[in-house]
Amino acid sequence: MGPASQRAALVQAAAAKPPPGPEPHLQPPVVEVLSAEKSFANGTRALAPIDLTVRAGEFLTLIGPSGCGKSTLLKLIANLYEPTDGRINWWRGDFRKVGQDGRRLAFVFQDPTLMPWARVATNVRLPLDLERVPKPQATPRVAAALEQVGLGHAARSFPRQLSGGMRMRVSIARALVTEPNLLLMDEPFGALDEFTRNKLDDDLVALSWERKLTTIFVTHSIYEAVFLSTRIVVMAANPGRVFREVVIDEPMPRGDDFRTSSRFADLCRELSAALTDASIASQGKGAKTPCAR
Repeated sequence: MGPASQRAALVQAAAAKPPPGPEPHLQPPVVEVLSAEKSFANGTRALAPIDLTVRAGEFLTLIGPSGCGKSTLLKLIANLYEPTDGRINWWRGDFRKVGQDGRRLAFVFQDPTLMPWARVATNVRLPLDLERVPKPQATPRVAAALEQVGLGHAARSFPRQLSGGMRMRVSIARALVTEPNLLLMDEPFGALDEFTRNKLDDDLVALSWERKLTTIFVTHSIYEAVFLSTRIVVMAANPGRVFREVVIDEPMPRGDDFRTSSRFADLCRELSAALTDASIASQGKGAKTPCAR
């Protein structure tokens, strides 16, 4: 069965019967942001103190006006930045827990950042090479990751031979090859056309559900946020802070039936109103303060 058929089967199964399991609020926390804030040396106060808990299996999306600190918060969670104050827990411990079995983290950036001189399979194998995984063990994992994103046929291609959407699939496969439990994605589809973006959203929501990933996703798209998420955190700016939350209590995975439903339209209107309020709040509080992405 090909990737498209697998995704269609997953969507059909979810539509027939929602996946069993405990309520999201009963799942153990994967990430706990505890009064964490961030200021930079140039005087930018990127984030006011933020409290946020992300539980196992959630697909949580960060959305908000430009400059509200979405990417900054994601990089704090990735341990690429350190908080100026407060702290972050991963699996109820410090970052030393990350990398252990069942506690793996992967990050997908806005740009695929592929090595142009290397074939697709070599690009995907890079994290395993850095971990010194022997090639005989790494090769089947690379092949499996490429199959999961529908690029099993492109293993020997070079990035220049691929479309923008295919290059982003390679980037996702490179994250999946590490078998992550927590997947962080910073506007990975923002530069793609709407058709390609919808297709990758379909694949991502099916993959997240199938692999029981905990995912934190940054986007500017209302439609993408509603389609992908189990919970959306709306942020305001000046400084960046949590403004409102919107719960998307719909079965996973999702497909075009959800996109064309009245429920989807209602949730998009609700999120749009929340974003309008967040933008007004951003202008009304310290609007002259420098802000970060």
